[in-house]
Amino acid sequence: MVKRILHEIKEYKAAAFLTPFFMILEVAMEMYILRLVGDLVSEGVEKGDLSAIYKIGAMMLISAAVGLFGGIMGAVFGSKASAGLAKNLRKSMFENIQTFSFENIDKFSTAGLVTRLTTDVTNIQNAFIMILRMGFRAPVTVISAMILSFTISPKIASIFLVAMFLLLIVMAFVMTKARPLFDTLFKKYDALNASVQENITGMRVVKAYVREDYEKSKFKEGSGGIYNFATAAEKMVVFTMPFMTSVVYTCIVLISWFGAKFIVIDKTLETGDLLSLYGYCMSMLMSLMFFAMIFIMVTMSIASMQRIYEVLEEKTAITNGDNPIYEVPDGSIQFKDVVFGYNKTAEKPVLDHINLEIKSGETIGILGGTGSAKTTLVSMISRLYDVDEGQVLIGGHNVKDYDVETVRNQVSVVLQNNVLFSGTIAENLRWGDKEASDEDIKRAARLACADEFIEKFPDGYNTHIEQGGTNVSGGQRQRLCIARALLKKPKILILDDSTSAVDTATDASIRRAFREEIPGTTKLIIAQRISSVMDSDRIIVMDDGKIDDFGTHEELLARNEIYRDIYQQQTGAGSGDFDKVDQEGGADNA
Repeated sequence: MVKRILHEIKEYKAAAFLTPFFMILEVAMEMYILRLVGDLVSEGVEKGDLSAIYKIGAMMLISAAVGLFGGIMGAVFGSKASAGLAKNLRKSMFENIQTFSFENIDKFSTAGLVTRLTTDVTNIQNAFIMILRMGFRAPVTVISAMILSFTISPKIASIFLVAMFLLLIVMAFVMTKARPLFDTLFKKYDALNASVQENITGMRVVKAYVREDYEKSKFKEGSGGIYNFATAAEKMVVFTMPFMTSVVYTCIVLISWFGAKFIVIDKTLETGDLLSLYGYCMSMLMSLMFFAMIFIMVTMSIASMQRIYEVLEEKTAITNGDNPIYEVPDGSIQFKDVVFGYNKTAEKPVLDHINLEIKSGETIGILGGTGSAKTTLVSMISRLYDVDEGQVLIGGHNVKDYDVETVRNQVSVVLQNNVLFSGTIAENLRWGDKEASDEDIKRAARLACADEFIEKFPDGYNTHIEQGGTNVSGGQRQRLCIARALLKKPKILILDDSTSAVDTATDASIRRAFREEIPGTTKLIIAQRISSVMDSDRIIVMDDGKIDDFGTHEELLARNEIYRDIYQQQTGAGSGDFDKVDQEGGADNA
């Protein structure tokens, strides 16, 4: 896991290697200055040798300048390396997420991915710079101070060894106990982010149903959960600081006690040496405090590293074969005994042995109640999911034999949830074809009956669209999404209940434009209204994951009881919703 994370340093390896070098240089100068302090007292002050004082003082100034240079350069290179690691981690995660199939995305919540890209990466960045700078500085300082202390007085230096042993035991114990708490803490962050995202996205519904107080209480509960786990984890971790301070100051008391004895009674230690020992002790104190900070950051970052590692190592469930096909011959579609289920362990699949054959250029209507698997059926065509059993063929070839990008370029899907991105109308439409000319854009808008409202805007096709398309109506969003799909010039066009928000006359105009302007494109239209599909070449009636019937409007009206009942309900009672027959509501989410 650590090796995979550190692999993302890439072009910042030089900065990562130079940082410890300069930090060690800084430590070496600090230790040398502490040694010079003892010499200054012993050789200069006590003996009254002014020339020795000047000489040692000059050496101290030079050492301080070199140490300052090392510290500054360590900070510069450390910041560059840690920020670069964070940048590369976010880039690699985002690029890998773009390859995910729907099956992969289902494993991670949106809020969880956002937390990984932000909070978790920041934790690793902070831990990495601490390790590069203090992680090298602290142990080198401790070891150097320990060695130099032994050269002065092995008996006094033995006190440091006992202190270090105690501190390491306590830190290992705290890390073992704190890590599970941090694991749970980040999951709480995911839940809170999900709650905030849901609230902001659904703000209109929240206000419409006056549920502000409920959302506030839900947020308070989520925030409280983070507080409880954060304080529990921090209580475990912060215990190390007072313990460490107590140990180090105990060391100072013992140094003072034994140092005075060795100077006054045993005459085996000089005053300058005792001052150096105090300096080494304080250096170790500061280094151990820094080490405690590193310890806290590393404990938190281990949980973050695991979460980031999961995203980086997640492999897309949908990949190209050994020799992918890069050209789709035509828009013919064939399902051969297709079985599919989202839950592989479920007793009953979502699609149950589907057999279907559609000719290139046909217009196919698809009707069915909520949960009848209409959306799932068309998802197999664009390979958003792979079938569990059987085959789906486009242009006479298995979709798995094609290059994934080629399939999705030739199968244009307008989903139930019409998503627009912040930018101008023209920029949104060019998602279908980034090289599309202004004339191409206008033609696609005309086919989707979107030109009539676009041209009424003061800025026309340069009108700015807010994120999610919140500044246009539902029907306008649907027509813009249809125009965007048409710009791809696909061989297969799938409209997944994509005209539900437009009036009947506009719906008819869109279908007429399709019939007249793109006759060679295979069109699959999922709808709740029979009027939206009754003029299709053929109509599929879905029921409980199976094809109940497949034929023309007249054929189904004559032989299929479900279709006939729906037709009579919608034309007689004026209901426009397929689900009304089964006393159900809503759009198909299968």
